Amino acid sequence: MEIIRSETGTRMSRAVVHNEVVYLAGTTGTAYDSVAEQTEEILSKIDGLLSDSGSDKSKLLRAEIWLDDMRSFDEMNAVWDEWIPEGCAPTRACGSATLGRTGVWVEIIITAAL
Repeated sequence: MEIIRSETGTRMSRAVVHNEVVYLAGTTGTAYDSVAEQTEEILSKIDGLLSDSGSDKSKLLRAEIWLDDMRSFDEMNAVWDEWIPEGCAPTRACGSATLGRTGVWVEIIITAAL
């Protein structure tokens, strides 16, 4: 079975496709005005990565969302709820973690069908 890696560097690939499933690495943003703005940027990046891999947000299987502060949960969810197509919600978990860089408040990991 073929494994296709995209945007591969020393440490990671941004996307990996295997067995009709696309796995996206944790996606973060650089917008520092608000959690909502950062979430919008991340979801836009995810749209592009899914498209480049032959999928889209209607085919999401799983989402794992990390926030640096759970008090941002409602702000992030407001953007997520507008983005996800009706009837296409994936399995999802959201937790809190110290994220890798200062100013990164949201990180989203996605698994989707092709």
